[in-house]
Amino acid sequence: MRKLTLSLLLLVLISCSKDDNSNANVGGTIDKISVIGGSKNESAQSVISTQDGGYAILGYTQSMDGDIVGKDNESFDYWLLKYDSNGNLEWQKTYGGTAEDRGAGLVQTADGGFALFGYSKSSDGDTTENAGGRDFWVIKVNSTGSVIWQKSHGFIGSDYGNKIISTSDNGLLLVGVLDVTSSNGAGNDRAIQHAGGDYWAIKLDANGNKLWRHYYGGNLADTPNSVVESQDGGFIIVGTADSADVDITNNKGTYDIWIVKINASGTLLWEKSFGGAEIDSGYDIVKTSDNNFVIVGDTRSSDQDISSNNGAADAWVLKINSTGELLWQKTIGGTSFDVARSICKAQEGGFFIAGSSRSADGDITTNKGQNDGLIMKMSSDGNLEWQKTIGGSNIDFFYSVAQLSNSNVIVVGNSTSSDGDIQANQGFTDALIVTIK
Repeated sequence: MRKLTLSLLLLVLISCSKDDNSNANVGGTIDKISVIGGSKNESAQSVISTQDGGYAILGYTQSMDGDIVGKDNESFDYWLLKYDSNGNLEWQKTYGGTAEDRGAGLVQTADGGFALFGYSKSSDGDTTENAGGRDFWVIKVNSTGSVIWQKSHGFIGSDYGNKIISTSDNGLLLVGVLDVTSSNGAGNDRAIQHAGGDYWAIKLDANGNKLWRHYYGGNLADTPNSVVESQDGGFIIVGTADSADVDITNNKGTYDIWIVKINASGTLLWEKSFGGAEIDSGYDIVKTSDNNFVIVGDTRSSDQDISSNNGAADAWVLKINSTGELLWQKTIGGTSFDVARSICKAQEGGFFIAGSSRSADGDITTNKGQNDGLIMKMSSDGNLEWQKTIGGSNIDFFYSVAQLSNSNVIVVGNSTSSDGDIQANQGFTDALIVTIK
């Protein structure tokens, strides 16, 4: 009996010491999967935890039926949903005009209201002006969704907003794409002009008044996707750049993750490119507890800054320090296309990462159809702790992740499935909301 006990103990020790991804699907219990929408197209683009322990979601809606209330036309509108800590929908609101208006990001403001951001093509309804094509559109609402103020920023071309953050001076920073060519160089407080689509940053005060605006990039297509405030009061913007001129000095390949550091007034301090010979994209950034930064996106490369690639595209996670030096990088995926779109810090340490996967091998254990939503837990030093795929036989995608004060994790995106993990589909595309405990 004693020999048997010792043998079992040794077996347990050996099993626990294996350094592989055999436990990558352990953890992260799926508590609830829900879809919400109407007969047309809906998508949840961003989720945040709220001061009352619940959460808020911003996206866009086209439907006038089903779960959608308050719409009077079938153009796309901003769509804001407020949930309590138990996942009950408290209220929803739509904002827009008779053209296309799509919400991309939101923050909760100090007064308990929300600032919503994206782009608008309208010049009627809730919008008061449009310069042509798409404009940045930011809306300030109170805690029950009533509009306090709204502002448009843009020129004759296609200018669209991707990310909004609250700043330490109680203002807001907006980032998105400026169509520099169509604007003929307008939209910049810097004494520099060039062409293409550029990173565009606009600083607002608490009342939505513009303090400054600057654009950064080269003569090709450069797209910012996220921004974070740094400890010194400046900002780090992350996205994807195709250019290799003007502000961009070290392009690695076709498209790179391009990181821009600016000070509190928008002056460019430094810029860094990360990637390989193929297409590499940056989508989100978070500040870590040691005042460094972790960035997520995807890569199709397998050279230069990328140590390995499992297939067509991998989710790519990079950690940099405050001066933009690479500390470590990891790829996660299988033999097909796997991407990361959002990251948030986990209360217990490490990070939650959301995106999508077409693989069913390598680091990805299951796939239900053409494309599944992917949620992962990563340790603070970049090791994959667990991953889950959620979806059906069609296309399902996650765009944003947040952790609530009760430790629940909310992941949002959209779905076209009506089988597998997805019980129903009300139209073409529904908003997808998943709770993980």
